[in-house]
Amino acid sequence: MTVATAARPAINWPTSLFMVAVHIGALFALLPSNFRWSAVGVALFLHWFTGCLGITLGWHRLIAHRSFQVPKWLEYFFVFCGSLACQHGPIEWIGLHRHHHTHSDQPSDHHDSNKGFWWSHMGWLLREVPAQEEIDRYVRDIATDPVYLFFNKYFFPLQVVLGFLLYALGGWPFVVWGIFVRLVVVYHCTWLVNSATHKFGYRSYQTEDKSTNCWWVAVVTYGEGWHNNHHAFQYSARHGLKWWEIDMTWMIISFLQTVGLAHKVKLVDRAEA
Repeated sequence: MTVATAARPAINWPTSLFMVAVHIGALFALLPSNFRWSAVGVALFLHWFTGCLGITLGWHRLIAHRSFQVPKWLEYFFVFCGSLACQHGPIEWIGLHRHHHTHSDQPSDHHDSNKGFWWSHMGWLLREVPAQEEIDRYVRDIATDPVYLFFNKYFFPLQVVLGFLLYALGGWPFVVWGIFVRLVVVYHCTWLVNSATHKFGYRSYQTEDKSTNCWWVAVVTYGEGWHNNHHAFQYSARHGLKWWEIDMTWMIISFLQTVGLAHKVKLVDRAEA
């Protein structure tokens, strides 16, 4: 047995088979009978609802980095939104993300960009990576919260319930676009932050990893593409630091702050930037 073979993590079969099924399901959108503009509209709305409010604003900036605070009921709402993105449960996602920032682009980073674009994009997700065994130490602030535990356990059944609801509202076109197409697009948009923004774009700050600012990733991820800025100032609720670095998620956080729903918002001191 070679060293390379011995070090290769085992395949995560449940996740791998699920990803194959979801991608196959998305192909049914190519059938003319499954196309409706209303179904596309549902997919776009759910992309924003789950990808922006859920993953980007909620799981990432609010909870993983605690870059601002909101009332607990609103935090739980954002946890719910992210759970509908079906990227595992919030406890696992947040734990792995915090682990990534601790070991970014080092051998122990589960999506180390030095291992290639495919690995950092989604290859790691299909394997039993060691980082999954270290999650507990990164999630002590949320690990015993009953709401987080509920969504961590039942994120997949919630997706099934959403599927039935969409079928009742618009039949199979709503299911194909609102579940399968939407999940695939949100997945790849999220994964581009792990892959493309460690390869393409420019670096404003000399961080110890390969993070970059990539405008087209920022477009499809509501501002997450300003990734070098984020790695330089992980605490900041705002990722787009230059006037041209449009950050849609920051606009929402700023609105929440204006109406009194977001407080203790952490920002980069202009002297540092």
